[in-house]
Amino acid sequence: MDKRTINLRLDTTYRVPRRRLFSRVANAAALGLLGLLPLRSGAQVVEPESDGALWPGKLTGRHRQVVDAYAVNDGHPLAFAYTFLAPNASSGAATAVVVLRHEALPMALNDAMWSKYKIGESLRIIDPETRAFATKNPFLHPKPGILPVDGMAIDRLLEKGTLFSVCNVALRAQSKKLASNAGMSPEEAAKEWAANVVPGMTIVPSGTWGVNRAQEAGCTYCAGGG
Repeated sequence: MDKRTINLRLDTTYRVPRRRLFSRVANAAALGLLGLLPLRSGAQVVEPESDGALWPGKLTGRHRQVVDAYAVNDGHPLAFAYTFLAPNASSGAATAVVVLRHEALPMALNDAMWSKYKIGESLRIIDPETRAFATKNPFLHPKPGILPVDGMAIDRLLEKGTLFSVCNVALRAQSKKLASNAGMSPEEAAKEWAANVVPGMTIVPSGTWGVNRAQEAGCTYCAGGG
């Protein structure tokens, strides 16, 4: 298998060299500067000046952690959120926040976008069920036993009260990159992606903004990338 291929096995991690990672971050930021502008969508959108409304009354747990998901990393960011919540399940004293940004952004999209924009093929993400490039979001509504832990599925985490923030900068940059796969303009693709973010997630001005606000709200930090 191509070493760039993302395989959803938690015992294998593709690590990006630090210099290369910083380069990718800079490039994504340059592509996505316009993402700081408001973008109409079907998802809740938080503006920079109204960050007080980001998680109103939702960060209720005594124990709070934000998972900084800047890469798909075999699904590790979701697994980290699950393993943080699981030991506190009986008391209900924990709240997890997952910020989907940079290369992890596609995890925020529904199956239709994965299929239409050929996300799995373009980003070399393997569906563990079919063992082929993913044509749907493999982390959303998977069959029991497909992921290493069923509780790490996005829908399961949402049901448990996990808060998901979606980086608008990465949404702009990634949709621009893959727009041609669907015969769309960058502007059309950005609007369509925003309208097809998984229900229950919140689009924020940028992922780093979301990570900062979560920490200001009392969350400890957990790196979720590769």
